[in-house]
Amino acid sequence: MTLRWTPERMDRLESAARRGLRVTVARRGTEYVVVARRLAVVNRQESFVGFLPMTGEELTFALKDIDAFEVIGL
Repeated sequence: MTLRWTPERMDRLESAARRGLRVTVARRGTEYVVVARRLAVVNRQESFVGFLPMTGEELTFALKDIDAFEVIGL
């Protein structure tokens, strides 16, 4: 089930990216915990980019593919 992106949800995600907070993201049955980096357009899709501290890689999540998210702070 795809998440419905309300202005409040977008504001929470944008705020997390500005502040560099941790965010849990559920996509296709897998949950990721990343440090929020930015919102961007990637391959013509609005996307959320997070940093995975354990591996040092950036993960890109198309907003249309995110099932759930939660800002969990530092």
